[in-house]
Parts: sequence; C-alpha cells; structure tokens
Amino acid sequence: MAFSFLLATIASIGASDAAVVLRDEQGFLNILVVAAAFIICMYYFDLYNSAVLNNPREVLTRLVQTEGTVCVLLACLYYLYPPLGMGRRIFLGGFFLVATLLFVWRFLFFWLNALPRFAERALILGDGPLAGPLLAELKSHPELGIRVVGQLNMLKNGNGGTVDDSSEEQVKALMNLVEVHQPDRIIIAFGERRGKLPVEALLQLKSSGVRVQEGSEVYESVTGKVPLESLHLSWLLFSPGFRVSSVLLVYKRISSFIMSAIALVLSLPIMVLIAVAIRLDSAGPAIFRQKRVGGGGKIFTLYKFRTMFDGADPIGNHLPAELTDGRVTRVGRLLRRSHLDELPQFFNILRGDMHVVGPRPFVPNQEQECIEKIPYYRQRWVIKPGATGWAQVNRGYNATIEDNKEKLSYDLFYIKNISLGLDLLILFQTIKILLLGRGGR
Repeated sequence: MAFSFLLATIASIGASDAAVVLRDEQGFLNILVVAAAFIICMYYFDLYNSAVLNNPREVLTRLVQTEGTVCVLLACLYYLYPPLGMGRRIFLGGFFLVATLLFVWRFLFFWLNALPRFAERALILGDGPLAGPLLAELKSHPELGIRVVGQLNMLKNGNGGTVDDSSEEQVKALMNLVEVHQPDRIIIAFGERRGKLPVEALLQLKSSGVRVQEGSEVYESVTGKVPLESLHLSWLLFSPGFRVSSVLLVYKRISSFIMSAIALVLSLPIMVLIAVAIRLDSAGPAIFRQKRVGGGGKIFTLYKFRTMFDGADPIGNHLPAELTDGRVTRVGRLLRRSHLDELPQFFNILRGDMHVVGPRPFVPNQEQECIEKIPYYRQRWVIKPGATGWAQVNRGYNATIEDNKEKLSYDLFYIKNISLGLDLLILFQTIKILLLGRGGR
C-alpha cells in the first residue's frame, strides 16, 4: 500500500518534488496513515481469510468494499486533521494502484502455490483418526503451499506385503517410498503406533533433511484447534503447553482488572440507558443473574442485561437461544445482536470470577451434560472463564453437543498456547466481531 502511494506521488509531481514533499511536508506520515487504514479495513473485510481468497469474485467485491470504507474513514480523518491530507491526483492514483496490485498479487500468489514445483511435498504416514481430517484440511488450504503426494496406512515391502517389526525392513521400505514420492516432509498420523512406527528410518530421514512432524502439530497450526479425534491422556500429560505459570495468572488478573475497570467507567452512561430501556420495554429486573461454572469447576453468579421476558425459563433449564426465539424481547433482540447485553460481565471480571479472555462459562446443567458426553471436557476448567475467547471468535454460537465438542478443541488449543500475544489477537478479533455485528442471537 505504501509503495503504491509512493509511486503515485512520484508520477504526479516528479521525483525531485516528491522528495521534498516526503521529507519536508510529512509525506511519509501521510502515506503510512493511508497504508494503515487499508490494512485495518482489509482485515475487517476478511481479505486475509483463506476461505475468501480462494474466490476471485469475492476478493474483487471485498476490495471494492475496502476502498469505499477507506475513503469514508480518510475523509473523516482529513476533516478532523487537514495536514494529513494529500493531493487529489496522488490520492486517486494511489487508490488505483492499490486495487490493481492487490488483486494481481493475490492471483499470482495462489497461482504460484498451485504449481507443483513450488509446493512442499508432504507424505502422510498412518491411518489413524486424524489422517482423514488432516488430509482434508491440507487440501482445503492451498495457500499453505503444502501438497500431499500420498497417504500410506502401513509400510510395504518389495513384494507388496507388510514389513515386519525389524528396523532393517522398516528402513528399507521407507527409503523406497521416499524415492518414489520425494517428500519434503513426512507427517505421522498413526492411531496405534506400537510395532508400526519406523523410528530408526524416520530418524535417518530427518538427519538427511526430510522434515518429520507429528500429525496433531500440523493440524493445530492449520486449524487453530486441538484434534480431539486423536487426543490421548499421555498427549495431554507430555505435550508442550497445558501449563499455566503463576506469572501468567498474575498478568491475566491484573490486566483483566484494569481493562474491566476502564470499561465500566466508559460504558456506565450506556449501561444506564440500556437498563432504562429494558424496564420500559418489559416487566422485570434489568440485570439477569445466572449460575455459571468457573475456574476449577466453582459456581459463580454471572451478570448480564436481561434480554428475555422475565420468567422465560421457569424450571431453570436455560435452553440456548434460537435464531427466532419467542422468549427474547424487542430491546433484548437489539442487545443480543450488538452484544451489549454482555456489558455487566465486567463486574464479574472486576470481582475476579472471570478474565477478559478465556473459555466461555456455561450453566451447570449444560456443563454436566458436556462432561458426560465429551472426553476431557474438564480440562476447560484449568483457567478461569472469559468474556471472550479463542472458541468464541472462531466458532461463534454453540447450542448442540457437537458444537460444544468442536468448541472444546478450540478451548484446549487456547489453554495449551496461552500467552499475551494470543490474548491480544483474540481481543483484536473480538473488536472486529463487535463492529460487524457477528455471532449474536
């Protein structure tokens, strides 16, 4: 983006005048502001999302939306601070170059990635539960530049039979496969490895430059979630991660306290107006209190703005909201779509019941059902729940057991990789969801 506007500046006023503008008239700053506006809008219009980038027509549509939004943002910014503005010819020329170069660059990127000579050749070894989903994910993400050249359930000898457990036979069989497929990496996806994993052969290949990877590691890096299909207790015990240090817990408590305090002060006028609107719209209290399961399985009271008619769940089942739910009030529907009903949760964060970022807390009866039907579900309780989290920004609303099973895979990924950087990424994506009004029911 910056390069496009730099070229537009030179083309419009000449190289010598451009040097003066860039050096003495804050030209570089003006270009950086425009570039930053483009990057932010491209992110919010999902132009870094591989699912969108695979569709050229969708890319073109979103590029037009991005440029329109950037024009509006910059017009407001230039009105508030005129010195950031640039000449009309430079502005229009830069916009044209950005649109053209972005579309051409993305087309070239995917075209080059699709060429076999540029793709990294991968060989999947094993037929475990993870092999199928892993193969499907790699095929659906061509932008990764990984081409699966074969999937082998077990090693075969020269006669077509299964090799025995001897290391010599395994080395010979695997080397024959490498000569045929010429892989750059081998991905291990065995379900049961006893007597099947050719350890010595893989070590020999690794020392010769072939990358050997665990299937679950590749799956996590591609999908951002833990593969529940192949999850074992030993993996939870010995894998890196799943250890939340005391320093990290202190950071989360302090940062959550500060952010919740600031949010409560800034949102207090809005919360008062919302409370009044709820009371005028329907009978009942403005604040809805509900028992939720927190860190370590402890029960706490969660605060939200009431969005349903008072007494909508008289027997306490707390059924998930449907897309067209008759229990939701008129004001409640607006609050759910905008996520403003979540604002009172900052009181929970201030009290220490929750963090800003963490797994989403559920009601006790839903948690009990998930514990009974989903393996390793209790691992979500390792840390305190959050107002937003990795599962929420990736998975959205969850109503069924299957939904919550996939949600758990994202929660476990977060617990395994918990860090300041991941928290900031989640907060940034949460702001995007709130601004675009996604995920509410």
